[in-house]
Amino acid sequence: MPMKYDKLFALMKTKGLTTYKIRKEQIITETTLQKLREGKNVTTESIARLCEALNCQPGDIMEYVPDK
Repeated sequence: MPMKYDKLFALMKTKGLTTYKIRKEQIITETTLQKLREGKNVTTESIARLCEALNCQPGDIMEYVPDK
């Protein structure tokens, strides 16, 4: 899938939201975190939960990059 989540991890760093805190507060699962790292499909519910935690919009954490 041509989605990149580099913006998510940059925003997490800026706002101080660690993967430990995400797991501890059960925002999303470790499996979903790994899918995000790999640019794989995740549910819109996961995206919504991250947006809520980071107080942002989906476009702030993900980017469409067409296949070449």
